[in-house]
Amino acid sequence: MNNNLRLVIDNINKKTEERNFFEKEELKIILNLYAKMVSEGSWKDYGLSISSKQVGFSVFKNAAENALYKICKNFKPKNKNLKYLITDTNGKVLKNSFDLKLLLKSINWKKL
Repeated sequence: MNNNLRLVIDNINKKTEERNFFEKEELKIILNLYAKMVSEGSWKDYGLSISSKQVGFSVFKNAAENALYKICKNFKPKNKNLKYLITDTNGKVLKNSFDLKLLLKSINWKKL
């Protein structure tokens, strides 16, 4: 019998735990916008991309095309206004903010 085995109940180190995804409220805000745009016929599909530096929610007009926009959350922004970004197909930053809700409400998606 191996005496080196231990039962680990809570192996999450809360001090070093990082949030490497959208939080529940952030995702709710994004999905509400997505549902609205789908019902209007502007957006058809979405995709998620995750890296160690940021998470992105890409929206598509058609599933076979490039993403129209990408809503990004930077995990360690150099400046607080770079926490949330909206980029175009080429990665150019169209708008940025420290507040996701404010950022998404301030954009006229039909004219963008």
